Amino acid sequence: MEYKDIPWKDKISEDAVIAVYRDRYPVTEGHLLVVPKHDDLNSLAEALKYAVSIGRHQVAVGSWDGLNIGMNNGVAAGQTVMWPHIHLIPRRYGDVEDPVGGVRNTIPGKGNYKK
Repeated sequence: MEYKDIPWKDKISEDAVIAVYRDRYPVTEGHLLVVPKHDDLNSLAEALKYAVSIGRHQVAVGSWDGLNIGMNNGVAAGQTVMWPHIHLIPRRYGDVEDPVGGVRNTIPGKGNYKK
């Protein structure tokens, strides 16, 4: 697969290295996909830096209360589009009953390591 073959639509921005899309199946309002245009470590690092920058800005201006950044790599991890991409997921107070553990909640019952 090449970047030009990825199936996402609703691109909201792009530059020479990355493109940003609204997630077709968002887990929360504002869920974005940050997609490197090349399948290499440098491009993925740029996508991650961009995702962090967007997220921190949204928190700083009060649009989001927090954020999760995630990446599914491989079928066993839930990846369905076999092109590297980063999920930027806005978080808001009250969106889940107990947010402790964050992305650790991917495995049911393993999120809250404080219990």
